[in-house]
Order: sequence, then structure tokens, then C-alpha cells
Amino acid sequence: MNTSLNPAELIGFSSSGELRSDDFYQAMVNAVDVGILAVNTSGMIILANRAVRESFGAFQGVHLNDVLPDLWPKVAQRLLGHTRNTEISVRGIESNFLVRVSPMLLDQEQVGAVCVFVESTELEEMAKQMEFFQGLTRELDTIIDSSSDGLWICDADANVVRINPASERINNVQAKDVVGRNMRDLINARVFDRSATLEVIRTRARVNLLQQREGRKLITTATPVFDSADRITRVVVSERDITEIDNLQRELEDQEAIKDQFRNQMLEMQQEQQLENQQIIARSPAMLKALRQALKVAKVESTVLILGPSGVGKGLFADLIHKNSERANKPLIKINCGAIPESLIESELFGYDKGAFTGAQSGGKPGYFELADGGILFLDEIAELPLPSQVKLLRFMEDGTIMRLGSTRPREVKVRILAATHRNLEQMVEEGKFRLDLYYRLKVIPIHVPSLKERKECLLPLILHYIEWYAKKHKTGKRLSRAACDTLLGYPFPGNVRELMNLCERLVVMTETEVISLQDLPADVAKGDTSEAAAPAQWPESMTLPQVIESTERALLAHALKSHGCQADLAEALGVSQPTIARKLKRYGLAC
Repeated sequence: MNTSLNPAELIGFSSSGELRSDDFYQAMVNAVDVGILAVNTSGMIILANRAVRESFGAFQGVHLNDVLPDLWPKVAQRLLGHTRNTEISVRGIESNFLVRVSPMLLDQEQVGAVCVFVESTELEEMAKQMEFFQGLTRELDTIIDSSSDGLWICDADANVVRINPASERINNVQAKDVVGRNMRDLINARVFDRSATLEVIRTRARVNLLQQREGRKLITTATPVFDSADRITRVVVSERDITEIDNLQRELEDQEAIKDQFRNQMLEMQQEQQLENQQIIARSPAMLKALRQALKVAKVESTVLILGPSGVGKGLFADLIHKNSERANKPLIKINCGAIPESLIESELFGYDKGAFTGAQSGGKPGYFELADGGILFLDEIAELPLPSQVKLLRFMEDGTIMRLGSTRPREVKVRILAATHRNLEQMVEEGKFRLDLYYRLKVIPIHVPSLKERKECLLPLILHYIEWYAKKHKTGKRLSRAACDTLLGYPFPGNVRELMNLCERLVVMTETEVISLQDLPADVAKGDTSEAAAPAQWPESMTLPQVIESTERALLAHALKSHGCQADLAEALGVSQPTIARKLKRYGLAC
């Protein structure tokens, strides 16, 4: 049996070919999700699908005003041709609907109207979502536009989609001039020199660039945005103008430099005050450097080796280090290694126990190391220390213990070592007179104290200071004449500061008049080498102009005397008269 249906029957045709139009159209409109209702010109419902019947109880043959009185006036107006397509909201049994009323025409003649009902709940929800997204978009737009950092948004082909006002200001461009253009074209047009967007598209990774634009420094960060298929859809570029930050950083660095400068100046002033309190006169760069090194090393516990010729004041440096160290309230024991007999040096340094040798004290005796425990031991003329004693000193510097003569028990002492010498220790090491290992143990921090030849700037202040100091000490009012002062400035002082101090005291004590003149100077000083005075490198600031003129005049005369043997030749060479030369030679104590 053939049970298949005739296709004609499926679409509303009977087997005889007659169309069942009512059933077909009713089935068709019932299949539609939206409500459909048709009325004739008098308002009678001629078609109503299932959705309308269920929501409003509207059936065919019922007047529209009876079921939807709010809708009928709008439909009546449309039937009369007074309005175009009309939309109205009506309330159903369970939901609200938006109704669109359209004319129904047949051969260009209006025969009724069709009302299409769309449930408005979904539309309202969509409208709410649309309103939310619009608000979110406005909020995002506000955030982007109010950002102080520049923002660029480009698509996957490097076309500019959007820029914010900050980016317009930073790059000195207008959005209308760049939006829609490709970054490659902007680079070719020299609007920009480099593009972080192109780098991101090339590397598919985040890119950071440091760029210079019209005198401003920018940090550019470009970040790719990927879709679910891992394709780049957008490139977001942020630009930060760090010119002001960079300027602030430089200002901070300048402030730090000024603060460091003030700190250094305060430290130097403090150091100068300390030097004045200890009557240390330093004007030359070499001496100031040595004193700064001493003050710096005083704060630590390192061993110091003070080097320099005899008489430069190495012991004064030891006093300075001790006074400014953390051991200032502990003893400073000074030993001249060359002044102790070689046979007694070990017992003096390290002490001895009872019965250590003939003539030893019955109870033993502590050495200088034990006496200096907790403080500083200054070993002057360390080069004179005998080799056996050097071994014991080296042992102490390695483990901090000493052994008394005649004892078998080591003693631990906490002593800081300062050493000084005027001799060349390296040469003594080569000659086998000084231990190499001890030399390096002592030479942890070497400080070179310059001689008076190396610190000529200090010479005049030293002379004036010690003349005044000894005058007060011996309660006499003595002062130097200019000629005597010039002669002292030309003397080499081979004995350095020690010789200068002794000479100043001698002049103060032995001069009978108030003014120390050229005739009061010792013969070896008065006849000293004056060649160095002929061309002084720099006059001390304390000298007045007349003093400088007289000093220069005397130096010139002394230098000319070497080439001209008589006053007449000297006068002719210098362009003055012979009596003038005679008077000036007598004044300055010079003779042909």
C-alpha cells in the first residue's frame, strides 16, 4: 500500500485539485512566532493566528474594538488613510507587545489592515542592553579621552582607528589627519620616525620604545590584542611624555650634587677647624690631601704607614689619627725604634716575665704592646727595628697575640699599629734589611707627608705662625722685617718643619731688637740659595702688594747678581743708577 502523501495535499490542495485556502493560510500564520491579525474595513477580524488568540482572545468574526479597544482607534485611523504605518504598545495577558499596523491592498484598493504583534519584553531587554553598552562606551570614551598618556588604537593592518587628545598634544597632530591612515604611510610622510605598531605586527609581542619627538622624550608601549583564533585584531599603543620626569630627575640629581657639595664643604670646614685646633698649617694641595687621608683613615682600624722625610711632622699625623679615632680615649704609645738599644727592643716592646734574663725585675714587666692595649701603638722609625723583632711584630699583626720574653703563654692584645719612617723600605727589602711580608702588612694604607719643598704655599704661613707663637711663649714682641722674610722664603729648609721651628725660636730668643732683620739671620740661611726665589710660582694670599713687590725686587736683584759682577754693570742691565743699586743691595742684604 502506498501511504505517501501527494505534494499538492501538503501545501493545501485536495486530491481533486481544489485549494483549501482557509486551512492553508491559517496553518501558515499559526506557524509564525509573532502575532498576526487582519481586519476588514469595518474592523471585523478576518484572520487571527494562534499567538494573537492566546494573548488577546481575538478570534475571526469578532470586532477589533471588542478585544483590543486601545488598538482599534489607531487601526481605524489607518483604514481611513489618515496615518501611515503605525506602531503602538498594547498589553497582553502575560506580556507587552509592540503592534505595527499596515494597510492591506487589493488592486490598489485598501480592503483592510494587518496588525503584526511583536513581544516587546525582548526588545526592551535588548534596548536596556543597548543602553548599557552605550553608557559603557561613553564611559570608556571619557576614560580614554581624559588619560594624560597618549593612546593609539590600530587594526591588524596598522591602520589608525583612533587616537585620544593627549596623543594629539604629545605628537602635535590632529585626529582627523591621521585616523584612517596607515602607519607605514605616516612614517613615509615623516610624521613619525618609528612605529611601535609595526614592530608589534612583525614580532607579535609587546614592544617598548624610547623616542624623541620635537625635543620631547617619550616612552612608547605597544600591546597586541588577539582573537580566539590567535590573530591580531588590534594594537593598542600608549605614549608617556617623560620629558618632565627626566627634567625632575636631573633637578633631583643636581640637588643631590649640591647637597654633596655642601656636605663636603662642611666636612672640609670641620677638618680645617680640627687642624686649627691642632695648630696644623696646610695650604698646599699635597699637604691638604695627606691630612684628608689621615682624617679619613682615622675612622677605621686599618694599619697606617706614614712616609716622608725627617722633620715633616709624621708624629703630628699620628696624633691627628688618634684624636679622631674611636680609640681617642685610649692610650697612644709612641716608640722611636731607633732610640732603643737592639738588645732591649724586644723586652721593651713585648715585655718579660720573672727571671727572663739577668737584671730583670722580679715581678716581670709589661711591654709597650700591653700598655697600649685598646689604644694605638705608634712605631716611629720602623725601619730601625731589628729583624728578630720584625718577626715577632709580624706574628702579632697576623694573630693579635704577643709573647713576653721568658713566657710560654701568649697574650691577646687589641692594639692598632701606626708606623712611620723616612727611609725607603722597598730598597731595604731588596737589600734584605727589612722583611717583605712585614712591609706589606704595614703598608695597608700609606700616607706620604710632603716636605717643605713640596708645599711652598705653606712656607710663609708657617714662618709667621711660629714667630708669633714663640714670641707669645717667651713673652716678647718680635716680628720679621720684609727682607728677613724674603730671605727665609728663599731658604730650602733641608730639615723641613723641625728646622723651621728651631730657627724661628732661635730668632725670637736671640734677636735683641723688636724687628728681626736680615742681619739677625744665621749666616748659612742668609747665604742660602736664592735662585728659587727668583721666580716664585705663586705668592701666598696673606702677603700684601708692597710685600710682593719688595720680594720680587729682591729676587730680581739676586738673580741679576749671578750675571753681573759689579754694581755699575748691574745698574746698566736693570736700567737704574748705580746709587740706586747700592741702596737696594744694602736694603736687602745682598752684595756683589
